Amino acid sequence: MNELLTAFASTLSSTAMDVLPIAAIIIFFQGVILRQPVPHLKQVVIGGIYVILGLTFFLLGLEKALFPLGDLMAQQLASPSFLGIEQGETASWGSYYWFYLFAFLIGFSTTIAEPSLIAVAFKANEVSSGTISQWGLRITVALGVGVALAVGAFRIITGTPLYLYILVGYVVVVIQTLFAPKQLIALAYDSGGVTTSTVTVPIVAALGIGLSSSVPGSNPAVDGFGLIAFASLFPIISVLGYAQIRHYLDHKPKTTLQ
Repeated sequence: MNELLTAFASTLSSTAMDVLPIAAIIIFFQGVILRQPVPHLKQVVIGGIYVILGLTFFLLGLEKALFPLGDLMAQQLASPSFLGIEQGETASWGSYYWFYLFAFLIGFSTTIAEPSLIAVAFKANEVSSGTISQWGLRITVALGVGVALAVGAFRIITGTPLYLYILVGYVVVVIQTLFAPKQLIALAYDSGGVTTSTVTVPIVAALGIGLSSSVPGSNPAVDGFGLIAFASLFPIISVLGYAQIRHYLDHKPKTTLQ
C-alpha cells in the first residue's frame, strides 16, 4: 500500500509539472496579450484539477496494469509451449495465427475506445450535418488499426525491414488521395493521427516489445518498435478506401428494368 501511495504521489507531482507550462501559456496570453480575465475561473480551476488527477490515475494504470498485461499476453502467445514447438526451435510465421488474431482484436478494441477518435468522429458528424456517421468512422478507423497491428506482428515475426512496409503504404495512400473525394481527404489523414493517442500507444508499444522479446533472433530495441507507425498509416488507407467505395456506390448508374 505504501509503495502504491508513493507511486501515486510521484506520478501526481510529475503530471502537475507537465501541465504547468500549458496553464502558464494560457494565463499569459489571457492576461498579458488579450488583457481579459479568465472566463468562468472557478470551473476552469476545477476542470484543471480533474485533468491532473485523471492523467495521474491513467499513467499509474499504464505502469501497473496495461504495460505488464500487454507484455505478458504477447510473450504467452509467442511462447514455444503455446506454439507447440521445442525450446530454441524456430517456428514458421504461419504458426503465430493466434497472435495475428489477438493483435487485430486488440487494435480494433483499443481504437474504438480511443478518446481522440471519439472527439474527431463527433466533430465530423457535427460539421457534416450527420452525413459522416460517428460509428461508421470509428469502425472504419478501428478496422485499419486492427489490420495494421496484424501486419506489424507479421513483420516482427518474419524480420522483414520496416521501411518496405511504410514505403508501400504511403505509395498506396498517395494513389488513393488522387482518386478519393476531396472533402474526406483531410479527415482521413487526421484519422491516422488520432489513433496514436492515450489508449492505443501504450498497449501497442507493450505488444510489440513483448512479441519481439519472445521471437528467436529478434531484438526488442530494433524490432519491438514500429507498430505505432503502422497504426498511424493503415487508418488513412481504410478511411480513404471507405470514402472511395461510398463515392462509387453513390454515383453508380442505376439500371432500370426494361
